[in-house]
Amino acid sequence: MRLRVETFAKARGRSVAAAWIQAVRIQFVPPSFIPAMLAAAIAWARYQVFDPFAFLLVLIGVTVHHFGLNMLDDVLDYLHAVDRAWGDEKNPYTGGSGVLTEGLLTVRELKWGVAVCYSLTVAIWLYLATLKGWPVFVIGAVGILSSIFYTVPPVKFAYRGFGELGLLVNFGPVLVMGSYYVQRQTLDMEPVILSLVPGLLMWSMIVINEIPDYEEDRLSGKMNLVARFGRKTGVILYQAGLFCAFGTLAGSVLFGIAPLPVLLGLFALPTALQSVKILRENYLDRLRMIPANIAIIKVYLITGVALIAGYLIHGATGW
Repeated sequence: MRLRVETFAKARGRSVAAAWIQAVRIQFVPPSFIPAMLAAAIAWARYQVFDPFAFLLVLIGVTVHHFGLNMLDDVLDYLHAVDRAWGDEKNPYTGGSGVLTEGLLTVRELKWGVAVCYSLTVAIWLYLATLKGWPVFVIGAVGILSSIFYTVPPVKFAYRGFGELGLLVNFGPVLVMGSYYVQRQTLDMEPVILSLVPGLLMWSMIVINEIPDYEEDRLSGKMNLVARFGRKTGVILYQAGLFCAFGTLAGSVLFGIAPLPVLLGLFALPTALQSVKILRENYLDRLRMIPANIAIIKVYLITGVALIAGYLIHGATGW
């Protein structure tokens, strides 16, 4: 009997841990720490500046912040009836994490998770602001407040057609410039321009994730750009984000802003083109779209890692 109880407890522990891992949506967290790593790589490659302790704090802060944001969005979208049970039609790369609709966690538990993540984020932010200067306070405030009011009333700008632009700015210039300032205590144009690459890729990622949820978002009043202008427009906006991202990357090298090895980021272009083809053919079918959702995650990862590698190569070789 005792053995059965212990076995049940271990199984329950594993299921609870799996539910929390599902809740934070780890697959969507790289857009937080990759821009921070890119900023540190630029500072080191261009100016031989690197503060490992501050870098580690930034990585922890932005990652935990993203965990909190994902859970906060889950709670509010669930309460606003945006995320409900889908049955066999659920695209796992869109909507919420599913922990509330599946009954794996309660709203109260998720709210506690949000509180813990945001408390840790604020503590790290204030410490770094004290350590590195008031611009860190301002940049961090923009990022934290934007994440809170992404879905929190009365602002909830994700419901008013500004969510995509907000994510572009926050997962591009805000994250990169915050991390860069922590390293150098100054702001430069090069990281601002390069920050548009991950920012624009994030734009495309959020747009493609909105397309399968078109009908549900409209019914619940979540009037993002796809819900406002339709799925065909969503396909155009997705392509525009990719075009601008890779155009910015190539242009930064062409005009001498970024070093030549940064062009390694173009290795993701074939995967990006493949995602466009899949989306064009299947944008009305949320299940057939899944390979395109997966592809944009790959595009983001390949491009981000390649940009970081490009700057590390430049810093090590001067090439």
